[in-house]
Amino acid sequence: MDDGFYAVLIVSILFVGLPWLFLHYSSKFKAAKGISTQDEQLMDDLYSTARRLDARLESIERIIAAENPQWKDHALPHQRDAQLTDKHSR
Repeated sequence: MDDGFYAVLIVSILFVGLPWLFLHYSSKFKAAKGISTQDEQLMDDLYSTARRLDARLESIERIIAAENPQWKDHALPHQRDAQLTDKHSR
């Protein structure tokens, strides 16, 4: 092929292709930068569900502790080790 053809091809790639590619993906990233309202609503729902489950777990632990104060001593060994580690890290 002719050297002029390669020169035109290289120049068109440099001055048309690369800027188009850059501008195309930069606009895509700007559009997807934040979370949607649907995702935000889902996160709020998950947070409220987690708080309700935490409150339920605390209630269950209080009930069990009232019936059997030593129930944590009968927990599985890896749970007991995790509780000791948590106490020391605080």
